[in-house]
Amino acid sequence: MTVGDTTTSPVDDLGNTYLELAAAADPFFATSFGLPGHDDRVQDVSAAARAEFGRRTADLRDRAAALDPDALDDTGRASRALVVHDAGAAAEAVAARTTEWQLGGLVGPVSTVLGVCPKVVLSDPRRAADYAARCATLPGYLDASVAALRRGLADGLVTSRQGVRSAVGTIEGYLASPASADPLLAPLGAPAAAGVAAAVETAVADGVRPALARLRDMLRDELLPAALPDEACGVGNLPGGPEIYDRLVARHTTTARTAADLHETGLRLAEQLREEFRELGSRVLGTSDADEVRRRLREDPAVRYGSAAEILADAREAQRRAEEAVPDWFGRRHRIPCDIEPMNDAEAATSALGYYQPPAGDGSRPGRCWLNTSAPGTRFRHETESLTFHETVPGHHMQFAVARELGGLPAYRRFAYVTAYGEGWGLYTERLADEMGLYSTDLARFGMVSFDAWRAARLVVDTGLHAFGWSRQRAIDYMVDHTALDRHAIVPEVDRYISMPGQALAYMTGRLEIVRLREHARDALGAGFDLRGFHDTVLGSGSVPLSQLADDVERWIAAPAAG
Repeated sequence: MTVGDTTTSPVDDLGNTYLELAAAADPFFATSFGLPGHDDRVQDVSAAARAEFGRRTADLRDRAAALDPDALDDTGRASRALVVHDAGAAAEAVAARTTEWQLGGLVGPVSTVLGVCPKVVLSDPRRAADYAARCATLPGYLDASVAALRRGLADGLVTSRQGVRSAVGTIEGYLASPASADPLLAPLGAPAAAGVAAAVETAVADGVRPALARLRDMLRDELLPAALPDEACGVGNLPGGPEIYDRLVARHTTTARTAADLHETGLRLAEQLREEFRELGSRVLGTSDADEVRRRLREDPAVRYGSAAEILADAREAQRRAEEAVPDWFGRRHRIPCDIEPMNDAEAATSALGYYQPPAGDGSRPGRCWLNTSAPGTRFRHETESLTFHETVPGHHMQFAVARELGGLPAYRRFAYVTAYGEGWGLYTERLADEMGLYSTDLARFGMVSFDAWRAARLVVDTGLHAFGWSRQRAIDYMVDHTALDRHAIVPEVDRYISMPGQALAYMTGRLEIVRLREHARDALGAGFDLRGFHDTVLGSGSVPLSQLADDVERWIAAPAAG
């Protein structure tokens, strides 16, 4: 893998070793993040391979932790913190045996094959040949995933029944679709793919589809009867589940906050946001009843879309306005473009409202925001702008693009992704967009408030499901009562939290810390506070644990230039 890195310091050697190791262990991750050299391969989910990956990442974590931070400069200390976090998180995932039980719309073999694999750009014959080679090995990956799920099943490690039902439904929908609509064939439209088209079509028809049918049969006949019931679907119900959840909370928040603390924070924020619903509702809808505001946002047909094209047009226009406003709010610039595209039908059936895919490391692919435009009559106009700012500019795309273009940082720092930092920044920018004057109407600002309520509810629901014994229905009901999302969006969201314990906690945890640091810097610097300088500091080290971000801001405050 070549990423243009020539650093030789001990901590950077450890970091780059981790990046190489992570990419080799999960080639799907490497392709998604634009790391070259692995596009012809699939993940090895065998017990032996996972154990070896866990051993090596734990060793890297320990070696990085053993470095004396006082002997490192500021960049070295940040690098050390990132290696300890990333390698440690990888080792913890192996210890939690996540490949043996996680299954859902955004995680697991079904999502990987039908959602991740097709998102390639076959810009030259080598990439086309790599894609053909990967497609030929996907059946082996799927069969190995069946074996992994059976290992988990044998030890009582299972996902929820709804997660299994969802995966089965996705596979059946895929198998019932015509070959001409197969998402794995979509990349073959590139001219460079002409020489491999027949091989890919054969691999998909004779290999991938039968392998997915075998996976479906195993899920339906073996895993579904043993899966966690909807009434007790959290990871806390698994053997060792409470300990697994504690580790996942620490991994995704990069803090020592407990489930109880996060739960209470979410409840408190929910009450505060009721006041915003009242205030905005009084001005826009003529009612200050928060429940009535949410009901009208859900039920008024005028706020729903009529076509997928409208969704894409609104998102692209919001992104255009944001790009124009960047210079007034940021000193740093990004040059890498971001495209907004619709998800394929197979992925959209169980996926989120949208998500971001980073640009390729070699510049062959821009950043991409994938929007769920399926069933446009269920999609709300007031949600699109907030979602777009979060996923593109000034949110995820700007953060990733700036990181990729940072000079003086080793490769693993430029490609790093820490959930609490990345999702915290994305959520922070939804409110920042309001300060920037980017929302086109007060109705669009409802999306901002609604999305805040959604992320606050995640603190309550994720911990409720996995630490406090909530049922799936109780989680759905809480989301209905405290957000403006409709049930069509809430149900897959709750199922996502069930299948990805702890991940949803990162958004609000990270945002709250960025806001705290901003207010702390403003108090410390007074009239000398520069918001552009603060933003440049937050973006200036790439993705880092929240404790390291706090250190970065403290150094900025103390620097003479800050005042």
